[in-house]
Amino acid sequence: MASGKKFCELINSDQPVLVDFYATWCGPCQMMQPILQETAAKIGDKAKILKVDVDKNPLAASKYQVRGVPTLILFRNGQPVWRQSGVVPAHQLEQVIRQHTLEKA
Repeated sequence: MASGKKFCELINSDQPVLVDFYATWCGPCQMMQPILQETAAKIGDKAKILKVDVDKNPLAASKYQVRGVPTLILFRNGQPVWRQSGVVPAHQLEQVIRQHTLEKA
């Protein structure tokens, strides 16, 4: 997974970056995996999708006040523009990403 510096570089991109804060022991997190794969296939290069294991990256989880997993945060130019905890359906993720790719920061 991305190191701290690399993580900051990735989320500071003009391209939206959806970050899935997850844990390997989390059942709902495992349910998100195929949803994220489906979303990635639909959105192509409109956004990046990153997975951050909160147990291996506690500083990132703490910085963004991730209290439960899964927590999804969409970043644009380093700023969180959307966040939600829990399982999110693929069509909702796709809609949120498309909304933030059409807006120019």
